[in-house]
Amino acid sequence: MQLDHLRVAVTGGFGTLGLATVQAALAAGARVAAIDRAPAPGAGIGAASCIGGVDLADPAAAANALDTAAKAMGGLDALVNIAGMFRYESVTDGNADTWDLLYRVNLRTAVAASQAALKHLHAGGRIINIGAASALKAGAGVAAYTASKSGVMRFTEALAEELKERDITVNALLPSILDTPPNRADMPKADFARWVKPEQLADVIVFLLSKQSAAITGALIPVTGRV
Repeated sequence: MQLDHLRVAVTGGFGTLGLATVQAALAAGARVAAIDRAPAPGAGIGAASCIGGVDLADPAAAANALDTAAKAMGGLDALVNIAGMFRYESVTDGNADTWDLLYRVNLRTAVAASQAALKHLHAGGRIINIGAASALKAGAGVAAYTASKSGVMRFTEALAEELKERDITVNALLPSILDTPPNRADMPKADFARWVKPEQLADVIVFLLSKQSAAITGALIPVTGRV
């Protein structure tokens, strides 16, 4: 799958999935700007532009970061919203502040980054969001997380409808458990082979960035491995 010098901004670009996505997009021929709240890695990420220290939930900060990314790449063709976080917390014993936190990090960042990107995107543009398969049917301990990811799903559908006439597609991926070091540490007895590897999810992201995905918009695509 070739991305033919597509100019792509990736939020949460310094995390596990973000790094996998940046590397996959670069390998497919894209130009990439990685944006994250964390400081930019000293060694960089290949040929990607790295923009660190950004609170993407702040619309002004998101706008500045997307403007910087577009300037560095000579424009912007696509946005991948990966920035997010997880908290396992029951409703019975939990804190209402967790709901505000996960809303801010999982949903508001995607909204603010997308709004900031829209002035740069043109016909053929792409926005890809990361939801969660668990948002389709929540279980104990993930109410706040799945509520925020449900918001990502509805946001994706609504924005896809808004942008149809501009020929900009908006889709969301719904992964199950990602095979990351923190998840392995939290669930040491699990069968890791059943989980989704970040590189596998990154490959699906690259497909949605490509010309071959032009007919897909407003889709909520499960990527669940064998979970």
